[in-house]
Amino acid sequence: MRQKPCLSHDDVRKVADACRREAAALGLAVTIAIADDGGHLLYLERIEARVSTVAVAIGKARTSALMRGPSGNLEARIASTPALLALDAMPLQGGVPLVYAGECVGAIGISGGTGAQDEQIAAAGCLALSA
Repeated sequence: MRQKPCLSHDDVRKVADACRREAAALGLAVTIAIADDGGHLLYLERIEARVSTVAVAIGKARTSALMRGPSGNLEARIASTPALLALDAMPLQGGVPLVYAGECVGAIGISGGTGAQDEQIAAAGCLALSA
């Protein structure tokens, strides 16, 4: 039988801590959402960010986990295939998959900065998982 890796509680804490540090270094108030590989929320932290960032961060994490790629990639695809709007997805930059041993084990969604800043914060979390 095949065994697949998954996120542990310690993994989630390590990823969230790295995201929090990166957001602080950028001076940003953000929401951090971490989902498992099925897009189900494992962790949520709103760091003095607007209330609207909560749903966006969760949506980015879910989209990234289910698509097994950055949530921002969906934005360009929607331009050429508008029917993709029917998906329950968040096609904005800032959702990044968490990969361990070549498998998507979840995703991070960040909201509160620009798309590039959100993605930078999420990338810091990804690096923490591989450390």
